[in-house]
Amino acid sequence: MANVTFGQEPVTLLGSEVKVGDTAPDFTALSNDLKEVSLENYKGKVKLIAAVPSVDTGVCSAEAKRFNEEASSLDNVQVLTISMDLPFAQARWCAAEGVKNLDTLSDHRDASFGENYGVLMKENRLLARAVFVVDSENKVTYVEYVPEVTTHPNYEAALEAAKQAK
Repeated sequence: MANVTFGQEPVTLLGSEVKVGDTAPDFTALSNDLKEVSLENYKGKVKLIAAVPSVDTGVCSAEAKRFNEEASSLDNVQVLTISMDLPFAQARWCAAEGVKNLDTLSDHRDASFGENYGVLMKENRLLARAVFVVDSENKVTYVEYVPEVTTHPNYEAALEAAKQAK
């Protein structure tokens, strides 16, 4: 499992670590309108999936806004930001920040994404910061488990991987 810290303190990640070449694990999360969403909803698209602790925090907010800005220039790529935030909070945040080019998904109900992608932090039931790129055939082509949850991911590498995925 990836060695990850949160505020410099080691955390335990529950679930299975995802690696490049794996078939992307399915998951069930909630959209902002409380509908169940899974990988099937994005069939045929490349998925750039950013797991974050909460869009209401500085780094997570900046990350989601950066990926939102980049999303419009990505061809056949759906950007997803997933957290344990409630759908209502995510919808409010998106409206306040003008975020319209990505989907925010809530894993609060089942922690299905967190466990299936190995990003659920046992100590606080939040998602660790990670980025996954999944191609249109649901193969994982890029993985970054950010070593310190309070820091930014490698945006350039993730975006380049999304552009290269088919």
